[in-house]
Amino acid sequence: MPILRTLFAAPLVLTLLAAGSANPPSEPHLAPASSYLPRLVVEGGAPAAALLSHRGAPGGGRTYDSAGTGIGADDHFRAGSVTKTFVAAVVLQLAQEGGLRLEDSVEDHLPGLVRGNGYDGSAVTLRALLTHTSGLPDYAAALSAADPALTGATGPSARPLTALAAVRTAMALAPVAARGSYAYSNTNYVLLGLVVQHVTGHGYAAEIRQRILVPLRLTGTSLPGGRTSLPAPRSRGYHRSPVDGTLLDVTDIDPRAAGAAGEMVSTLTDLDRFYAALLGGRLLPPAQLALLLDTRAADGSYGMGVFPQRLSCGITVWGHNGHITGSYVRTAATRDGRHVLTFRVNTDASPGAALEAGLLEAEFCPPARSGRT
Repeated sequence: MPILRTLFAAPLVLTLLAAGSANPPSEPHLAPASSYLPRLVVEGGAPAAALLSHRGAPGGGRTYDSAGTGIGADDHFRAGSVTKTFVAAVVLQLAQEGGLRLEDSVEDHLPGLVRGNGYDGSAVTLRALLTHTSGLPDYAAALSAADPALTGATGPSARPLTALAAVRTAMALAPVAARGSYAYSNTNYVLLGLVVQHVTGHGYAAEIRQRILVPLRLTGTSLPGGRTSLPAPRSRGYHRSPVDGTLLDVTDIDPRAAGAAGEMVSTLTDLDRFYAALLGGRLLPPAQLALLLDTRAADGSYGMGVFPQRLSCGITVWGHNGHITGSYVRTAATRDGRHVLTFRVNTDASPGAALEAGLLEAEFCPPARSGRT
């Protein structure tokens, strides 16, 4: 699993078990994934954690579990960088339709925007943006370093940021990686959002709605723009104060600074449904789906809006995480989309790689069978 730089997680503000199991494992030699939820709460210091998994064809086996209080399967929350998978799917659809080519340069679509301070948009392709191999620095990290006072519930509404301003912020920074090498940067997907607008004449949010949300009936998913509140029912989000350790309610924030890199609002139900449809071939034809999952440009770390994680049992799962003020979410799915898991904690504290990996292993790795060689 690649180390993904967080998007607007604080201090950057741009930051008993309930429910039953529909498909319990027949031989629970591995702890079921739901057994990790109390650990996400206790070890991660989150008020609540929840997961939702689906197995088999659409409408098949479903498991929902939660720990703590405050997250329902259809509660709305901020999904952060999971937005990138939706943007990548739209770009690949446009490529299939002939509206753009992945070898087009940024300069072809956004003349003059990526220029100066050693940057040259004519040398950066859309493929490089999709795979995080552009060499462009991360504007989100820059904002955090420049203004660490933007924390808690006041920062987001105090400093909304346009896409153009985000890119210009990045262009003022020194390169953090050579062009062609993998370096996760939110700037790449903000640029892709602008490219979608240039090609279609509509904002990326409108294209995501028309091409993905409406056809898949993802009624709990939205691109809020400047709307600071979440639709009902909603799950609250919290940030732990670095000063005294108290939990600050940061549910209502202005997500415009995240933009195409991470503004999306969604639900556990919708994210499971989306990744099942995407990997199941309902959104992209085979050639484009193969591109989505091609990690060669990023040396195995990242495809286009998704990344692979190989588990100890040999299974590789695909998906993305989202880390934004008040929320951490992770979706993972098998290559065919027939087994999908989404889990979320309602703080911006990451659960940690080991705990997250253990949860995924419990969900996707088949139980060991006695007497089996």
